[in-house]
Amino acid sequence: MVPPMSQLSKAVSIHPYFQVQEGKLEAFKETMKEFVTRTSTEDACLYYDFAVCDDVVACREAYIGAAGVLQHLENVGSCIEEVLTFSELIRLEVHGPAEELEQLRTPLSDLNPEFFIQVTGVLK
Repeated sequence: MVPPMSQLSKAVSIHPYFQVQEGKLEAFKETMKEFVTRTSTEDACLYYDFAVCDDVVACREAYIGAAGVLQHLENVGSCIEEVLTFSELIRLEVHGPAEELEQLRTPLSDLNPEFFIQVTGVLK
């Protein structure tokens, strides 16, 4: 089901990149399964997937509003803790409307994200 346009206009995407320790990529891939299982229960999730380039894992994900992002992070918190035992968060981008990003600045400050404010685009 496609969310109503008003919900899409509040969409926030997050893009974490993890540098995986040598020999630990398979362990990260195993934890991906739990990330996906947990995220599949979230109503505010618009999309969620992982991609790998050598020893860097990226996650592409989007949620309806800042509240959806915060709900997701709470839901997968133990998975994040697990992967950080054998990887390092090397970059975190957060993209979305200014009013939604403002709600995330304080809760995400420990992760040192880069905030990209939406300027223009097409919603279908």
